[in-house]
Amino acid sequence: MSKPILTLTVNPALDRIVSADRLVFEDRAYIESTTEAAGGRGINAARVLTSFGAHVVAITTSGRDTGRKFEEHLAEDSFNKEIVKIRNGIRINLTISDRQGLSIKLNERGPNLSPPEQNRLLKATEKYLAEASWLMLCGSLPPDMDVYFYSKLIKLAAKHKVETLLDTDDDALLHGMEAGPTVVKPNQSEAERLLNTALITRSQLVDAVQRMKALGPKSVVLSLGSRGAVAASSSEGVLEVLPPVVDSLCPIGAGDAMSAAMVWSLQRGDSFSEALRWGVAAGTASSKLPGITLASLDQTREIYHQTRVTRLVV
Repeated sequence: MSKPILTLTVNPALDRIVSADRLVFEDRAYIESTTEAAGGRGINAARVLTSFGAHVVAITTSGRDTGRKFEEHLAEDSFNKEIVKIRNGIRINLTISDRQGLSIKLNERGPNLSPPEQNRLLKATEKYLAEASWLMLCGSLPPDMDVYFYSKLIKLAAKHKVETLLDTDDDALLHGMEAGPTVVKPNQSEAERLLNTALITRSQLVDAVQRMKALGPKSVVLSLGSRGAVAASSSEGVLEVLPPVVDSLCPIGAGDAMSAAMVWSLQRGDSFSEALRWGVAAGTASSKLPGITLASLDQTREIYHQTRVTRLVV
C-alpha cells in the first residue's frame, strides 16, 4: 500500500446545503431540499482521494454541539480520521443553490483556537508525517489563529521529505508560500487579493502565476473554475489547461476535487502537466453534479480525455 496522504482542515464546518427552485432578489423562491454534511476543504479532498483509491488520514478539529453533529456525519466516511477536540463549537456554513447553477455561500468565520489547542493540532499532524507522502493544508484559518501555522507545518513536512499542497487565503497564503510548499493552489479571487490586482487577460494570469512562484512555492496552480487553470512549475514552465464546456450545476467543492486529483496523480508519479489535467478534470466533473457531490474516478477520467494542455511560457 502506498504511503498515506494527510489532509488538514483547521476550520471545518457543518455544511447546510439548501436547494431552491431559483435564486432571485425581491421575490420568493421555494426550498426543494435541505441537507447537512461534514464539510471543509480537506474533508472534501479526503472524500475524493478515497474514491480514487488513495490511503488518507483526515486531520481536523471539533467542538460542542455543531462538532457532535459534524462528527456524526463524518462517521459515514470510510477514510481514517484524527479529530482534535477544541473548547468552542465549529462553524456552520450555508450554501444555497438553484436549478440554474447559481450559488450563494455564507460562511461563519469559525471558532477561536487557544494557543494550546493550536499546538495540539500541530502535534497531531506532525505525528503522521514520518509515514506520509503528502500533506494537504486546506482552507481558511479561524479568527486570531497564528498566521504562520501553515508555514510551520510546511517546514516540518519538508524535514520528513513530505510534499505539501497549500490551499488557503489571505495572510496564511502569503506566509505559507514563503515557506516553500510543493504546490500552492489559489483560486482567482484569492490570487487577486494576494497580488492586489484584477486578473482579466491571459497575460495577466501568466504574470500572476510567475509572481506567486517567485514568492517561494515550487509550483503554482491558479484555479479559474469553468475556464480551467493556468500554472507555473520549475519543470514545465507556464501551462494552461482548458476543460470541455459543461453544464455546471454546483461549483461548490470543485476546487477541493481539483486539489485532491492533482495530489493523487503526483503521488503515483505523473508529470506536473498530467496532474494538472487530472485536477481540472475532477473539478469540472464535480461542477456538473448536484449539491456538494464530488466526482468519482470514472467521471473524472471521462473529462480528463477531453482536457487540453498548452505550454504558454517555457
